[in-house]
Amino acid sequence: MRPRLSVLTLAVDDLEASLRFYRDGLGLPTQGIIGREFEHGAVAFFDLAGGVKLAIWKQEDLAHDTGLTLSPRCPTAFSIGHNVAAREQVDQVMADARAAGADIVKPAQDTFYGGYAGYFRDPDGHLWEVVWNPANLPDDG
Repeated sequence: MRPRLSVLTLAVDDLEASLRFYRDGLGLPTQGIIGREFEHGAVAFFDLAGGVKLAIWKQEDLAHDTGLTLSPRCPTAFSIGHNVAAREQVDQVMADARAAGADIVKPAQDTFYGGYAGYFRDPDGHLWEVVWNPANLPDDG
């Protein structure tokens, strides 16, 4: 397998609410919800850096598509890291997330590796880490 990530899909309870959180609250670019004409097909894609897409899809639809049984989400099963180019951008993203309805899990603070980071959970409990790491800065600033 080539080390390439193209789509990260998050299972959500309320597609419209999650769309508002990511589009209106965090400012991620999207065409909005598509696929409503298909049973279990409504989804929204957001454009991320490097051509990667973030998708939000109702959890019951993802369960239907995979054939797996619905189960509770565990917020510590994984986290999504959002690297920023400057320390002060961590505080701005955390403030934007809070204003959009995120739960601040860990306020931004200095890290053991010389960076600065904080954690928030989106309305569905997905864990995001906002990171400024001087040893791992994003290419796009």
